[in-house]
Amino acid sequence: MMALAALLTLSVAAAFAQPKRSEIAVRALMEENSRAGNNLNSYEFRPLQDTPAPKGYKPVYISHYGRHGSRSNWGGKAYLGVIGVLEAAQHEGLLTPDGEMLLQGARDVLAGWDGMDGRLSQRGAREHAAIAERMFNRYPGVFKGEKNVRAFSSTVQRCIISMNSFTNSLIRQNPKLQIRLDTGEKFMDYLDNEKGWERLTMPAMRKSFELLKDVPDDTLGVLTRVFNDPVAARKIVKSARQFTQDVYDTAVVAEDFDIEENLYSVLPFDAIYRRWAQNNMFLYLGHCNSVEVGDKRVPMAQSCVEDIVAKADEALATGNYAADLRFGHDYPLMALASYLGVEGVGDRLEVEEICEKWFGFWNICMASNLQLIFYKNKAGHVLVKFLYQEQERKLRGLEPVVGPYYDWETVKANLEGYKR
Repeated sequence: MMALAALLTLSVAAAFAQPKRSEIAVRALMEENSRAGNNLNSYEFRPLQDTPAPKGYKPVYISHYGRHGSRSNWGGKAYLGVIGVLEAAQHEGLLTPDGEMLLQGARDVLAGWDGMDGRLSQRGAREHAAIAERMFNRYPGVFKGEKNVRAFSSTVQRCIISMNSFTNSLIRQNPKLQIRLDTGEKFMDYLDNEKGWERLTMPAMRKSFELLKDVPDDTLGVLTRVFNDPVAARKIVKSARQFTQDVYDTAVVAEDFDIEENLYSVLPFDAIYRRWAQNNMFLYLGHCNSVEVGDKRVPMAQSCVEDIVAKADEALATGNYAADLRFGHDYPLMALASYLGVEGVGDRLEVEEICEKWFGFWNICMASNLQLIFYKNKAGHVLVKFLYQEQERKLRGLEPVVGPYYDWETVKANLEGYKR
């Protein structure tokens, strides 16, 4: 008993320590705990703002890459672990109200998973329907009349259903649209081209782990929140560290199933922050434009960039297509945005800067999307604007014509934005 009390005292002391942490991340995570899931964070919509296009230019075509919407995670071991511990504690009368809430939440997560890894949730389908509706209402002229739209999906079911939800939403806005849906292994060459990234990024990953070694990780604080007698509960909780991890792994996916209870609320903030930081650095180092390995990882997106250019030039020359829509995954989208030099997600950072300047909960949440909006004037000159998460973004190191509007030929001549 005295040993546990001493450990709890140490955990409280650690909570008041002042490690080097990102103030922006701390504020964002405290404001909305669900952001701790990074790429498992549900889509965050922010109010739209559009800079007026130069006089005489009108939107004529859209090129798009969207990650699938909110989904289940992999495996139910964590949920079953939480449920097993809490049910045993409940039988002994050891659960606090927070413990009861967590138990029900874990059961709801388990039911949502239902033995199906990577399954698109109903929330995920709604996310894509809403993005499509906003796209249509933002650029109605692009979709006016009997326009043709091409949509291509990864062969993975959650992407196919996301595509279906997105295009059905467009059809509801304009039933005259002629939309072609397609999927197949051939399209995976550019929708999901990421082979070998683990080998490339492993040295930088090891460096990131070293940076986190002194960041506090309170794995005992959760015991005081879910158990009314933490000492007695220690007979049930075989490993406080594993239980904390299981609670975190359960909490990160709860919102994707429309579970309203904040399961993170039982976790000490140190435990939340450390796990967020680990995952945040993993995502950036694995798939973005890091100083350490970006020049090796990012070129894997070249085939997708080539597809964007080819289809855009065809659509602009012929006028046959209103939009080309692509539905894929988070890792390829991060590499694509980095290849193009899209500010924010495509920034070039050293490993020490990642958690200060790059935030996965905004940059690669569920249903993340890149949109290229093409404008043309009567003389046939083409400008392009980049939207990421539906927000105007500039390209790193490339001068726009005005505001967020770029000359398309200039963009094509400087596509390798990760080198700028």
